[in-house]
Amino acid sequence: MKDQFEVWRYDFGKDKGGEHPAILISHPDICARGKVVNVLFCTSQRQSRRPYPHEVLLNGADGMDWETFCDCSVLYAVKSAALFGKRGKVTLERRRAIRAQVRNLFRLMATD
Repeated sequence: MKDQFEVWRYDFGKDKGGEHPAILISHPDICARGKVVNVLFCTSQRQSRRPYPHEVLLNGADGMDWETFCDCSVLYAVKSAALFGKRGKVTLERRRAIRAQVRNLFRLMATD
């Protein structure tokens, strides 16, 4: 069973460089039972740069092998069965940062 904020591997195809970590972002009920889930794309920090404003920096505590950028600006709808190689779960501190980024980037305010 999958859960929100778990880190899995996913093949994003050649446009995104193949396999990368993906963070489950769908509601926990959808993560657990949905055939399609929303994920965030992650890529290693090998570029030796600071995170862009739409990224959250993750590390080994979050299930990564090294510093990794989580792009919060795009949600990818992927088949749950295509996720493989569970790596861990994002820490509470970075879950909060990701939630804040997604809310701000998509302008998901509590009220209008």
